[in-house]
Amino acid sequence: MSVASQMDLPEEIQHLYTNFSEWKFKLFKVRSFEKLPSGDINTGKAEVASSRKEIILCKDEALPRGENMDLMGNRQALENYDKNMKTQDNKAHQNNLKQLCRICGASFKTGCYKRTHPVHGPVDDETLWLLRKREKKATSWPDLISKVFKIDVRGDVDSIHPTRFCHDCWSIIHRKFSNTPYKVCFSRNSTKEWQRHSPNCDVCHTTRQGVKRKSQPPSVQYGKPAKTIAECAQINRNVKNQAQINKHLMKEIVSCKNIHLSTKLLAVNYPVDFIKSISCQICEHILADPVETSCRHLFCRTCILKCFKVMGSYCPSCWYPCFPTDLVTPVKSFLNILDNLGIRCTVKECEEEILHKKYGQHLSSHKEMKDRELYSHINKGGRPRQHLLSLTRRAQKHRLRELKRQVKAFAEKEEGGDIKSVCMTLFLLALRAKNEHRQADELEAIMQGRGSGLHPAVCLAIRVNTFLSCSQYHKMYRTVKAVTGRQIFQPLHALRTAEKALLPGYHPFEWKPPLKNVSTNTEVGIIDGLSGLPLSIDDYPVDTITKRFRYDAALVCALKDMEEEILEGMKAKNLDDYLNGPFTVVVKESCDGMGDVSEKHGSGPAVPEKAVRFSFTVMSIAIAHGNESKRIFEEVKPNSELCCKPLCLMLADESDHETLTAILSPLITEREAMKNSELLLEMGGILRTFRFIFRGTGYDEKLVREVEGLEASGSTYVCTLCDATRLEASKNVVFHSITRSHAENLERYEIWRSNPYHESVDKLRDRVKGVSAKPFIETVPSIDALHCDIGNAAEFYRIFQMEICEAYKNPDVSKEERKRWQLALDKHLRKKMNLKPMMRMSGNFARKLMSKETVEAVCELIKCEERHEALKELMDLYLKMKPVWRSSCPAKECPELLCQYSYNSQRFAELLSTKFKYRYEGKITNYFHKTLAHVPEIIERDGSIGAWASEGNESGNKLFRRFRKMNARQSKCYEMEDVLKHHWLYTSKYLQKFMNAHKTLRNQGFTTDPEDTLDDSVPLDILESNSSGEV
Repeated sequence: MSVASQMDLPEEIQHLYTNFSEWKFKLFKVRSFEKLPSGDINTGKAEVASSRKEIILCKDEALPRGENMDLMGNRQALENYDKNMKTQDNKAHQNNLKQLCRICGASFKTGCYKRTHPVHGPVDDETLWLLRKREKKATSWPDLISKVFKIDVRGDVDSIHPTRFCHDCWSIIHRKFSNTPYKVCFSRNSTKEWQRHSPNCDVCHTTRQGVKRKSQPPSVQYGKPAKTIAECAQINRNVKNQAQINKHLMKEIVSCKNIHLSTKLLAVNYPVDFIKSISCQICEHILADPVETSCRHLFCRTCILKCFKVMGSYCPSCWYPCFPTDLVTPVKSFLNILDNLGIRCTVKECEEEILHKKYGQHLSSHKEMKDRELYSHINKGGRPRQHLLSLTRRAQKHRLRELKRQVKAFAEKEEGGDIKSVCMTLFLLALRAKNEHRQADELEAIMQGRGSGLHPAVCLAIRVNTFLSCSQYHKMYRTVKAVTGRQIFQPLHALRTAEKALLPGYHPFEWKPPLKNVSTNTEVGIIDGLSGLPLSIDDYPVDTITKRFRYDAALVCALKDMEEEILEGMKAKNLDDYLNGPFTVVVKESCDGMGDVSEKHGSGPAVPEKAVRFSFTVMSIAIAHGNESKRIFEEVKPNSELCCKPLCLMLADESDHETLTAILSPLITEREAMKNSELLLEMGGILRTFRFIFRGTGYDEKLVREVEGLEASGSTYVCTLCDATRLEASKNVVFHSITRSHAENLERYEIWRSNPYHESVDKLRDRVKGVSAKPFIETVPSIDALHCDIGNAAEFYRIFQMEICEAYKNPDVSKEERKRWQLALDKHLRKKMNLKPMMRMSGNFARKLMSKETVEAVCELIKCEERHEALKELMDLYLKMKPVWRSSCPAKECPELLCQYSYNSQRFAELLSTKFKYRYEGKITNYFHKTLAHVPEIIERDGSIGAWASEGNESGNKLFRRFRKMNARQSKCYEMEDVLKHHWLYTSKYLQKFMNAHKTLRNQGFTTDPEDTLDDSVPLDILESNSSGEV
């Protein structure tokens, strides 16, 4: 500022005793004027001089009143300018972030590779091929970055973190899963930490001020003389000698010569490179419990851990830093090759070749023989000493004479001379010491003269079918043994051994080709229902208790349970026993909610607890013979609870779409994999081939709409089989055809999700015909006969009410009058038909309600005779149509009614539109529509509707409650396991044969011996007590 301008300044600014706050505001005002043009400066000076006395120094006003508006405008302009600058800085910051790597922070411009990769994008094809080669699951980049660099990029923000990473980091990820040895070298000491944008931002600061250094050729060191060839050779020789010394030292450290197997024991002369690949790089023996380091070298677990303790955390082969936490198990394919190597037995006089995985078991058998030899006395003569059992009786007495004297002395002193009981007790203790309890029990029973009792499978069948808990069965076992003096029933440990062979996971099998995304392990029993579900951060949190069998293991167990029926069916069809298939197995799937299954324990109100069960039924088995297919097995009672096998139990609500999807998705994945593969299973000593056809028909309408992604039952689209709306179905009641399918529902969901034609909501909904969610279970378009009966009976119940209150004269009946007539109807039905009113209609109530006697009783409350005739005709037509969809084979059971079905359905529809027009004008119920329009088409396609119903699954609801009461435990998780296990055993055909034979003998009054009637009567009385457990 010039001297003249200083002289023109106000005096207050130059005064020594002026307050600092006043001086600050004046200085701000003057400097703001200096930034104005020259004309404005003079005007500002004059205004300052004229308004010098009008300045008010207060909290909110530091400027003259006349100039307040102009300066406020300048302040707003400055604020807008500041905002624009911040916006530009943020944009520049984001542009700078786009040029940086998310992991190492390096710039893409300085890198030698011009390739970049998205942080949140899918895995590229090259990496995907490498992961599959390493038998790893193909995941997204965030999972791989988290595994390799320990960075969680799922919560990244675009304004803070870069969205791509460089090719160098990609190479590090690639080498992490490759077979080549490497040393991971990051571009910096640690990964880059990203902060929000600030004035001193590292990203923007280095971008503005950073100057690229000129490349300079490397300086040549002229001071050091070049090494000669002899010196280099000497250095290499010293390195090799040092490596050999280290290798000998490591062998002495591990000292596993007597533990691990030498490669010289291999039965086949393999190539040298192959032997190196299967041997430990420390001890050079065959790998035992192999582990793999991060640098891709293989060692025995004990060898590498011993080397870590002595020589530090380094790889013994390449000296790359490695820690015990980095050790992983090699891929399964390599372990299979290692386990199947042929090895010669090291025991002398044993030239047997054993697989590597069975070598320990084979060696233990030699050890037992050696232990037996150690107990024999040393033979001082020249002839080898024979085993005790191979001697003559005289020689045995001579050898055991000392032991006999000791036993005799003990018996006379302790047991009153009873040598027999002492010897028998010693023998039984020896058997039980080796866990041979079954043989000990049988021997004990035989020696006591009471026989071996019932077979363990018979006792298991009795326990399961009478719903006895462990404590109840054990009480019965002890009581019967004490009363009769005979061990008729087997102890609990014998039952547990018997049930293992009847549960899934016991029989070996194989799939050809192997199932995708399913383990090849066949010894799989009860597993958690959520196993096999890949969980990530964004997934729906599933908090429920669910237990299930693996689908393929359950099917194998069901087929082995039906082995006798299959072989007998082949004999009945005059087929050879050695035919290996392929057998075609048709499986019916059922799934339904069981409602509230809560049980009150202790004080307080019962908490509602809902459960869902998924089950299957083997409907038929056929074999291809020549040019035709012969059916060798067909389920006689497809709706029985004895043939509906439980697969999955969950404590969840069937209306919870997310939970149901999460639990059933792994199960559906296993089913889809089995469709494209063949099962190899040994049956009757011959390896046979099985193919499976799955038909999801055991679903009620609510669950069909849930799993097929359709709108709820109150939707405009009334049917799950066709595209008809409620109005179209009421106008044209009979003539409709099945148009929906699972594939079509998937296509419609994609249209609903993407809206490719950019339509409004109403037009889009009309295009997709009521599909609003993604279908996740494939169902067969059909009718559930049980729920069809219940739905139609509920509608007839409403017709009875409206006929009593004469709704045909006055459709607008008040709610109070309808309630009054409903009470009158319930009272009359209870009096005449002994039908107790129910809050929710059940199958038994529906069967009793739909009868001619019920209509006669209802007509007593109706005054008009014309309405009597209409109601009786409507019920008569319904009773003629009902056997068609309820019977298992209508073509054999009711052929006449099947032929008359079309006429009866048309007459039924005509009555609804004329006599009962007051209720069915412009609307119709879902099950009436399916009953009248789709039954003939479904029977023509499947041959039956009743055989494919969900009645067997519904009958299992009471079994669930009884088994849950039988296996009540504090932990619901173990409780669900016990319920699933015992429900599966309840459906076993092998156990059902024992129960049927027992019931047959009991009905015939069969007894083996009149003197033993007391002994035989006790178990029969126990069976009558069922779940009470009282003896």
